[in-house]
Amino acid sequence: MSIGFGLERLGLLTLRFPRIMAIAVLAFTALCTFQLTKFNIDGDLLRLYRGSGIEYDRYMALNENFGTFENDVYLLVRSDNLTDPETLEDLRFLGFELELNEFAAGTMSPFSLRRPAEGGTSVPAVPEGMETRAQVAAALDDLRANDPLMSNLILADNAGMVMIMFPDPEISIERGDEAMIASMRELIAAYASEDIRIELTGPSIWKQEVLNASRFDQLMFMFAGVALGFFTAFLSFRTFWGALIATFAPVVTAFWVTGMTILVFGSFTFLTNIVSALVLVIAFAESMYFCLYWMRTGNSGVDQRQALVETVRKVSPACALTTITTIIAFVSLTLAPGQGLREFAISGAMGMALAFLALVTFLPLSLLLAVRLGFKMRKTPAAALTAPIPFVRRLARAAPRPAAIVAIIVVGLLLIPHFLLEARFRFQDFLPRGSDAIATSERIDAGVGGVAPVYIRIPLQGGLTEMTDGDFATVEKVHQIAENNFGAGKAISAASFRHYSDLGFSRERIFEAVGPFLRQRFVTDDGMQALLTAFSPTSENAQQTVALIESMRAELAAAGIEGAEISGFRVLTAYASLDMIATLQISLVLAVFLSVVLIGIAFRSWKMALVAVIPNSLPVLLTELFLYLSGIHLQLTTVISLTIAFGIAVDDTIHFLAHYARARERGESIAHAVDTTLDRVGPALIATTLILIAGCAVVTVSVLPQVALFGLLTIITLLAALIGDLIVLPALLIGGGMMFARWSERKNEIRA
Repeated sequence: MSIGFGLERLGLLTLRFPRIMAIAVLAFTALCTFQLTKFNIDGDLLRLYRGSGIEYDRYMALNENFGTFENDVYLLVRSDNLTDPETLEDLRFLGFELELNEFAAGTMSPFSLRRPAEGGTSVPAVPEGMETRAQVAAALDDLRANDPLMSNLILADNAGMVMIMFPDPEISIERGDEAMIASMRELIAAYASEDIRIELTGPSIWKQEVLNASRFDQLMFMFAGVALGFFTAFLSFRTFWGALIATFAPVVTAFWVTGMTILVFGSFTFLTNIVSALVLVIAFAESMYFCLYWMRTGNSGVDQRQALVETVRKVSPACALTTITTIIAFVSLTLAPGQGLREFAISGAMGMALAFLALVTFLPLSLLLAVRLGFKMRKTPAAALTAPIPFVRRLARAAPRPAAIVAIIVVGLLLIPHFLLEARFRFQDFLPRGSDAIATSERIDAGVGGVAPVYIRIPLQGGLTEMTDGDFATVEKVHQIAENNFGAGKAISAASFRHYSDLGFSRERIFEAVGPFLRQRFVTDDGMQALLTAFSPTSENAQQTVALIESMRAELAAAGIEGAEISGFRVLTAYASLDMIATLQISLVLAVFLSVVLIGIAFRSWKMALVAVIPNSLPVLLTELFLYLSGIHLQLTTVISLTIAFGIAVDDTIHFLAHYARARERGESIAHAVDTTLDRVGPALIATTLILIAGCAVVTVSVLPQVALFGLLTIITLLAALIGDLIVLPALLIGGGMMFARWSERKNEIRA
């Protein structure tokens, strides 16, 4: 059995039955092309965390009992003349139109709220008919000081207010978020002026920004990736047609991956967008390696068709093994919770399998056609690819044993920052750089408290017509705990209406005054559960959120309040992301271990597996050193990038070891086998790394910070991997060979 576990036979079947395989390839391509007509991208960030554990379940239970929160739209209305009665009335009409919007199930604004009045009636919370600035200012100051709801809706300097639109879930699903946001923008455009400035933010706006950025990324990754790959191939082969042939297989792979991802998952996400770019550049790298080997074999005097057969036999097994190790890296990510990561892992593994399929079917078919048309590669690759090899060879020969020992020591020292890295997460890092919605959220944070609500679900004994005194006392106790942690006035609940109760109004009259929709945001219809909403800043990171929530949970337990649950999208993302990062760290270690074991099994040599550890650990550990020194530490995409970049980095090691093993089988000495391998494989490793870096460079310009960081870290890892394979690995092979030889001599002496 070969190191590719016999998978290279698919390439030999292609050469033996080219017409049948061509029909099969065309049929599969047609299927994937048809799927492209259904192409769409889902910008829903909740999809990333779906099924991630108890915090997700709590959030969904919250939505089920009190309605959905993930699509709320916040309007920040600012005006230097807010106390002008005319301006205030214009905004009142805006509030009314917002409430009448076709997408609105309800609203909360200074104008939608009412307060109980004498005679069992209610009046607008913001009085109508005010005639002077002083009256308006006094009314707003009074509301902000004495009405807990208003304190979170009116800015402290009376220079603005917040309005919240709660979308109707059925209409939102039927019409889509884009239509809803377009409707909102049309509405605010009618009221916006030099004096009145209106900005939108909230989960649905964030989702739309992620969606737009992902769409742009998808187009950029594909077109720029193909262009850069073709350009690198052209510089390597120095022929247009050679570069075009090397480009065909990656492009077809991209079609296949896109089509199958849509078929399996129905849509792309901002994470699976990365898979398309990754698989494209990996397919380019393998295609380049394949074509370079074919070129060298054909130019040595072998018939072009026979050279193709020889290439399939010699290159495909290593490519099969590299595919398996990269699939292992992707599959290891499925250990982490959350639908988004599972989709990323599965689509990545599927993409790698498709890339190998294209390499051993479509590429040989393309080269067969090219040979029939009389195409021939140039005799040698570009000088830029071969120029570094003599220098690298001298380094490997200069002091192999000391170099090997130094490499081992360096890897040992790099384990220190590995264990010092901390898991970190900030929700805003998932949104585009320069996000208008985040800037608006931060202005709301500074003005009234926050656009990142945290919810506490409080179990009650029950009271269908009016909350009982016992239940109200429980809500008050929870309310006090929330204000102790979030700040005075930063929580709203049924206890917020204590001042109305003190005036003699029943709780039922108070809930009637706020309206049926808002009532549901305080207590369920059956009176069995109450809700408290606390406002936290959008800028808080996961560690701050978790510390706050744990403090509150401890206080609730100490107060004897059983069954209360704290949730919210901010809580979900904080806990789930930190949990994902911790699990992904385990996935990385597992991927490294399994890949090394697989190399040992494939080459039937524990020495080969041992030698592969250092050059493949070095890139990951150096990248982790960068993360530690830069203060980035471990984030969701950084751990993913380390795992996947490791899977890619192993590819070069496998190609090097495969050629080295063949040289040793021919009877060459260790040093001579290393020289031969550097001469023949070195240029290909440089070319493929250049293509990988070029493709990942496209990813670094994404406006999504986490995606851009993924690209940057992958580039760092790939550069370190190239150094490891061209300098460290040869030194280990030569130096290790010397040490093993000495050990063998000593054993023989002892036996003698």
